[in-house]
Amino acid sequence: MIYPIVVYGDPVLKKKAANIEKGTDLSQLVEDMFETMKGAHGIGLAAPQIGKSIRLFIVDGRPLEDEETNDFVKVFVNPEIIEEFGEEWAFEEGCLSIPNIREEVERPERLKIKYYDENWEYHEEEYDGMKARIIQHEYDHIEGVLFTDYLTPLKKRMLKGKLTNITKGKMKVEYRVAIPVKK
Repeated sequence: MIYPIVVYGDPVLKKKAANIEKGTDLSQLVEDMFETMKGAHGIGLAAPQIGKSIRLFIVDGRPLEDEETNDFVKVFVNPEIIEEFGEEWAFEEGCLSIPNIREEVERPERLKIKYYDENWEYHEEEYDGMKARIIQHEYDHIEGVLFTDYLTPLKKRMLKGKLTNITKGKMKVEYRVAIPVKK
């Protein structure tokens, strides 16, 4: 099943997600998330982006057509970044929940993370470069952080109109989106 992508302005994107009870069967949800991500041409997708405030995200670096990420397909359940280290480096990031906006974000080049996979097997691994960046971006989603939160106040002011339009559904995308409901 392909879920609509929750877009900027929805409170679920700014909320810290809850841990998933160990042993929960996630197979269908993970399959649906990969299908949703592929349909939207993404390289990562966190559960809050489909309206589920749980600590789960998936990555698939193959669309980057980069030797470093061509085998980078993983599921992260209840992840915890233990440490980030190395030089900060800038890269222009985008997000399925903030369509048509790309901005440079600085992040440390390496990280150490512990997590479970979809079969509840425990992992503790280190990543660097683009793999680390993809993980950091998706991990931010389960922490209630968006890449726009890293921008300077000036950049945020410059993007205010575009971000407001996203909250109103005034954007062009080739995938289904869920527009925030006004209260």
